[in-house]
Amino acid sequence: MALVGYESERRKIEEAMAAIHNLLGVRSKGASASTVGAASKPTAEAKPKRKMSAAGKRAIRAALKKRWAEFHAKAKAEKPVKQTATKKAARKKAVSADVKQKRIAALAKARQAKAAKRAAQEPVPF
Repeated sequence: MALVGYESERRKIEEAMAAIHNLLGVRSKGASASTVGAASKPTAEAKPKRKMSAAGKRAIRAALKKRWAEFHAKAKAEKPVKQTATKKAARKKAVSADVKQKRIAALAKARQAKAAKRAAQEPVPF
């Protein structure tokens, strides 16, 4: 008997929820007649789901492509062409093998000095 009472309470709550949804204009997918109850609108009054035809989708897609093409063409025309490749090539100088060896030796010397400095520092006792 307790189960029957809970079922009736559940049905009342679902009907109240359906009534609130109808007032708010919320349409739920897959709501069956048993869950919605008597508070819902009859099917003749319910708004049908709007569907777009394939031709409509194609028209929207074509318009969007056209808009983006115009936007990108305009943006490309406004932007000056960058000459980064020529600037980089001008900045970059050829380095001889002798200079490379000197740089490597200087870097190794700096690293050794830094390591020696770290080793000379005493750890702080806690």
